[in-house]
Amino acid sequence: MAMVLAGGEGKRLHPLTRDRAKPAVPFGGRYRLIDFALSNLVNARIVRIVVLTQYKSHSLDRHLATTWRLSPILGHYVAAVPAQMRRGPRWFAGSADAIFQNLNIMVDEDPDQVFVFGADHIYRMNPRYMLGEHLDTGAGVTVAATRVPIELASEFGVIKADATGKIVDFLEKPADPPPLPDDPTMAYVSMGNYLFDRDVLVDAVNTDAADESSKHDIGGNIIPALVKDGLAWVHDFASFDVPGIHARERGYWRDVGTLDSYFDATMDLLAVEPTFSLYNQEWPIYTANTPLPPAKTVHEEPGRTGVALNSLLSDGVIISGGTVRRSVLSPLVRVNSYAEVQDAVLLDGVRVGRGAVVRRAILDKNVQVPEGAQIGVDLDADRGRYTVSDNGIVVIGKRDKVEV
Repeated sequence: MAMVLAGGEGKRLHPLTRDRAKPAVPFGGRYRLIDFALSNLVNARIVRIVVLTQYKSHSLDRHLATTWRLSPILGHYVAAVPAQMRRGPRWFAGSADAIFQNLNIMVDEDPDQVFVFGADHIYRMNPRYMLGEHLDTGAGVTVAATRVPIELASEFGVIKADATGKIVDFLEKPADPPPLPDDPTMAYVSMGNYLFDRDVLVDAVNTDAADESSKHDIGGNIIPALVKDGLAWVHDFASFDVPGIHARERGYWRDVGTLDSYFDATMDLLAVEPTFSLYNQEWPIYTANTPLPPAKTVHEEPGRTGVALNSLLSDGVIISGGTVRRSVLSPLVRVNSYAEVQDAVLLDGVRVGRGAVVRRAILDKNVQVPEGAQIGVDLDADRGRYTVSDNGIVVIGKRDKVEV
């Protein structure tokens, strides 16, 4: 079975997480962040999945209920499990505590192994390869790992492994991460995806729960303890492909934990030959299928031609005499005449008025851009009105008012 940890608050993605849990943040036009982890599991025929939720979970719960309906007659399910306070009147104190508070699920399902996956990364992987390595090594826990630039590694758990793949050291978010021996510019980090033997996981979270000094975190407490006990092995994510993947996509994994990383990962989708393609039908990313009409462009007049260049357009989009370049438009977005949208992410229902300009921006659901308004043109002015990321991306929250 699999347990997907989806209780993250996602503070660094504010205002996109102001009204929703991080795993419910829309991505790539039609998807939610959680769709990528769930699709990897389901494509691998791991079809008993619980999603542990907590923070502002209504949007996420609704998405799971309306989208992720597997076959109950075969015992397949994706079930949202909120914090139930089975161990006392308290919320989840950390990812390990989330599992500890839901040990009853493992008693009911009685699995031999348990996948514990994060819910907010962009990637394709086949967890079956991870399972095969786990059984071959006899590990108590197997940790999926990938290479990241050394300057980013302090945001992750950094792994040192020997030649056999056994983890000999695990440093959670170290200030000075050790580089890889063969490449001083890169570090080897945990992807936040784990495979446990059931008994090892149960013993580990019970021991952790009794430790009052623990932060009750899988990466910070559980994995280092199992490394110390000699029970942890690594699964090298980039060494295995999924069906239909192109060589340029090998090893693609993005943690979209900040506004800039979210924006950059979205822009990755737009290349002529993208490093992450949404068009792989051999290992598809599943999401909701809503009854919306196709996207369309209208008007073909001098200076008033509806056109989209190097962009992704979702169902129900209308480009009515405006110009869209290098942008991702979610369902029911409308761009009106003489408007310009460039290097932007527009979520569901955004309206861009006549003559408006939107550049290097993320606009959350149902934002209305008035006629003639300018976003991303004068960053000094935008900082006084909206959120502006470190890299100068203007972000406007759900239904927030846009000034002219």
